[in-house]
Amino acid sequence: MAKRYWLLKSEPDAYGWRHLVREGEGTWDGVRNHRAANNLRAMEVGDEAFFYHSNEGREIVGIVEVSAAGLADPSDPDGKWAAVKVKPVRKLARSVTLKQIKADPALADMELVKLSRLSVGEVRPEEWAHILEMAGG
Repeated sequence: MAKRYWLLKSEPDAYGWRHLVREGEGTWDGVRNHRAANNLRAMEVGDEAFFYHSNEGREIVGIVEVSAAGLADPSDPDGKWAAVKVKPVRKLARSVTLKQIKADPALADMELVKLSRLSVGEVRPEEWAHILEMAGG
């Protein structure tokens, strides 16, 4: 199956890029939106995701790789919500802000733009490549 791309949002004070880098691997849990949870369930080991700082910054700051998939959310006592583990791949040369993304017609249909409150979104391969260009490679 082909690698898929995603976007994971987190508040930088609660769990930012620096936290993940320090830990080396983190569990992406606490998602309580059905569409976002379905996106977590669709992830496979080796898929990549943009790490997006929400609220403060509102920018893509790095790339992570899914290191474990199909997990039950450890913060859910009923075991019905999904989780994955991710590892940092690299920090982007330049962060890409939400303002830049919204201003770019090539990214107008991105889930980040269309479904702005979604905490785990899919990124199409052409959107992924375009954002990497904006970030300086």
